[in-house]
Parts: sequence; C-alpha cells; structure tokens
Amino acid sequence: MHEDPSALDPATTASDLTQHFVAWVRGAAPYIHAFRGKTFVIGFGGEVAAGALAQSLAYDCNLLAALGIRLVLVHGARPQIEAEMARRGLESRLHNGVRVTDATALDCVKAAMAVTRLELEAQLSQGLPNTPMAGSYIRVTGGNFITARPVGVVDGVDLQFTGAVRKIMADEIAADLDQQNVVLISPLGVSPAGEIFNLPMEEVAEAVAVALRAEKLLYLCDAPGLLDEQQQLIDSITADAAERMMQAGQGLTEDLDLYLPCAIRAVRQGVHRVHLIDRDRDGGLLLEFFTHHGVGTVVSRDPLFRLREATVDDVGALVSLLAPLESDGTLVRRGRELLEQEITRFSVVEHDGVLVGCAALYPFSEERAAELACLAVVPEYRRSGLGEMLMRRIERRAREQHLQALFVLTTRTAHWFRERGFEEVHPDRLPSQKRELYNLQRRSKVFMKSI
Repeated sequence: MHEDPSALDPATTASDLTQHFVAWVRGAAPYIHAFRGKTFVIGFGGEVAAGALAQSLAYDCNLLAALGIRLVLVHGARPQIEAEMARRGLESRLHNGVRVTDATALDCVKAAMAVTRLELEAQLSQGLPNTPMAGSYIRVTGGNFITARPVGVVDGVDLQFTGAVRKIMADEIAADLDQQNVVLISPLGVSPAGEIFNLPMEEVAEAVAVALRAEKLLYLCDAPGLLDEQQQLIDSITADAAERMMQAGQGLTEDLDLYLPCAIRAVRQGVHRVHLIDRDRDGGLLLEFFTHHGVGTVVSRDPLFRLREATVDDVGALVSLLAPLESDGTLVRRGRELLEQEITRFSVVEHDGVLVGCAALYPFSEERAAELACLAVVPEYRRSGLGEMLMRRIERRAREQHLQALFVLTTRTAHWFRERGFEEVHPDRLPSQKRELYNLQRRSKVFMKSI
C-alpha cells in the first residue's frame, strides 16, 4: 500500500502507475495530518551539503515546510574545513577524533561554515519553473541561538576553540518557526565574552531538538541505518538496545559512532523519535516520514508499537483500516455510525502514532462468553506479531469481565486461530443471541477457546 513509487517495474502500465501513485498519496495522508505543526530537526554533515543530492534535499525540505512541518536544519562542514585548511597549507590536528581548533584553524572553520551556509540558503531559496520548488518561497533564518563554552583540556591536550553547547535559545528559534520560517543553524557558538567556538554538528542538532522538544530528530549518515549481525536493517530500536549495540561496537560506521550516542540521549531527554537514514538515498526524508516501513532506523525511548483502547477520535482510522477487508468479504461491513456506537469495544495498536491494527470484544455475559471480532492489521505489519498481541489484549479484557470462553467467526483465517489454541465447534455452540444472527450464507467457521 505504501511502497516506493520509484521501485516499480519498468513494464508497469500507465494505469498501474496511476493506481500506485494514488495509493501512495493516500497512504501518506495519515502522516501528513499527524506531522502538521510538529517540529523536525534535521542534522547533516558537509558531505551532504556538497554532495550530488544537496539540491534534492532542498526540494524535500521545501515540501516538508509546505506541509506545515516546523523545520530546523543543522549543517556541518568537516570536509569544507579540511579543504580550506589544505588551501592555506595548514595541517589538521585531531585528538580522539575531535578537532583541535587553534586560532588559524578557527579562521578556516568560520570561512568554511560561511560558504556552506550561503550555498544551502541559495539552494533552499530556488523557485524556478519546472522544479519541485516552482512558485514557492522559503524564508531561511538564523541567528546567535547557541551559547557555547570551551571543551578545555582533555588528556593534557588543549582543544582551544573547540567548544560544547552551553545553552540553546529555544524561545527565539520557536518564534522564527512560528513565523513559518525554516531555521538554518551552523554549528558555531559564542561565549558571553564574545569568543567563537567550533561545535560538533551532531551535538548541536541533539541540543536543539531537546530544547525544542522536537517530534523528530533525523541524522543523514554514511549507512542505511543500524544493521544487525546478519547485516539486515534494523527498522526500530529502543534507546537501551541501541546503547548495548554501541557498547559492543556492533555495526557502527564513522557517522553512526558520532550520531548514535546523540540519538540515545535525545530520546531519553524528551525527543519523540530519532531517525538514522542513508545520506545517499534520494528522497530518503519522504520515504522515512511518509511510509509505514520507512528506509532507516528509528530510535525511541520505548517500543514503537503502542497498544491501547480505542476512542471516538479513532473512528476515521478504523473505517480506513477495515474497509479493504469488508470489501473482499473477510469482515462483515460496519458503518461509521455503528463504529462510533461500539468504539469502546475496540482495542487498537499504533505504530509511531498511526493506527495499524484493531480488534473488538463483544461480551455475552449470561453465557460467560465473548466474541473476538474485527481483528485486522495493515498488510505491512502482518508478520510483526500484532495480530497475536491484539488477540491477547482481547483475552485479557474478557478475563477481566469474568468470562470463560472466547469465540471467533471466520471465513479466511481458520488456520491462524487453530494455531493459537482455538478449536472449531458447531455454530450451535454459539451464545443464543449470536446464534440467532448467524449468517447461513457466509457459512463462517466458528472457533472457540477457553480463557
């Protein structure tokens, strides 16, 4: 339902392409609604700013802003600094991977940062016809939003003008965002004494996201995301699990070694999600934010899946979730009005704030039994164990009501229920009220389980 349109087979017909496009846009709609008015912080290094996809990144940032997302961009300039130092015949000095910024190196830092920032502003300001930014105008702002302090002497080495974030002027950044501006931040900070310090981009992005209590912090990095021992992409991971990977040194690239500690700290300090995606993936921002699966790794404080009871605000999402299964006859059709009346019977599961599964409990108290109904999970997550999670939730709710048996009517998923302890029974075993409503034309199989 939410596949990448660019991945379509070349032989795809125009009609198929249209259907895929419509399905993709409709699939993105819940995310568009959910993200409007939220703050995203995007951090990227100088490799991205100078890379072949820099203009594409500007196009995608323009689209995010147009969709009502409050956008803060934090750029780095490490390769530009190296080039400037080489141009001046200077040699970089590093200590444990951190630049020793003396006065001459600081001059190179300021020059490289200024040029990189101006080039990014120019890319974000385009509005030529026949481009994704045609007819648009982004106001890019910045300012002295960062108060810094010197890192000082580490292991006997004076890092001089290499600094750390002391304070983020969050109210001033938020005021710019309130004016629908895109805020572009260079990783430079000033001290109360007027000194300028060179700061790590990743730490600035982290500090800004925490100060703004951002919905998302995203890093563009030199890897698809975190990989497991089989070199498969890890879609999502908790901060605790990510910390264990980091301590074990498992699957860390040069960028991930820098960005992952920031990601872990950020979610523990209130940032909702941190995303790690491939800087060389064209359209990566859009695919990560507006598709179910995304293309990178999401770091969160708690697991992404959230199981809860439904509210009336979920009715619209339930209608969309159940409609395909009602159309093909898997489920009995329920109208919006009936769903509104019976909403308290439903439990739902969310993934990153989007409803992706549901199930309902219909008790028959006199016979100490209940029906498990409307068990549905979006296709992308049917192998994620969500169906079983919802089934257990309904079982728990039934036990809380002192019921002793759970039954289900199904035409398509008999084996699934049989594998989970349900046994097929004759429709005569149904509670009397349900038996009277049994549809002989559907010929649903009845499965029952003691709870």
